Amino acid sequence: MAVEISSLVSIPDHEIQWSAIRAQGAGGQNVNKVSSAVHLRFDIQASSLPAFYKERLLALRDSRITEDGVVVIKAQQFRTQEKNLADAQARLRELVVAAAIVQKKRRPTQPTRGSKTRRLDGKSRRGDIKAGRGKVDY
Repeated sequence: MAVEISSLVSIPDHEIQWSAIRAQGAGGQNVNKVSSAVHLRFDIQASSLPAFYKERLLALRDSRITEDGVVVIKAQQFRTQEKNLADAQARLRELVVAAAIVQKKRRPTQPTRGSKTRRLDGKSRRGDIKAGRGKVDY
């Protein structure tokens, strides 16, 4: 089952390595004898992803991406190996999709004349209120 990124892009199964490991944390006897957690590894540079995706992924400052360009995802939220594998694949998909989103370039704007006058009017009104709080001379 390939990980579907978009209608044109997907990651085939043979590019994703995963291994079952024992989960951490509480869980009684079950956690000590069942390898239900999943370690998923995906090599970005050796993948068949388009160059755009590879560049964007390698440029990410994400703790899940090693210096060698390998994505490592550990999934241990669920009790079954199948659900953890599906969760790891979904998180890999989210990572690749998030890397592909290009932020719109911000255009610096100037405040309007109306907004400037409203701001200054508010400041002077507040100053008048505070000036009226002083001592009264008789």
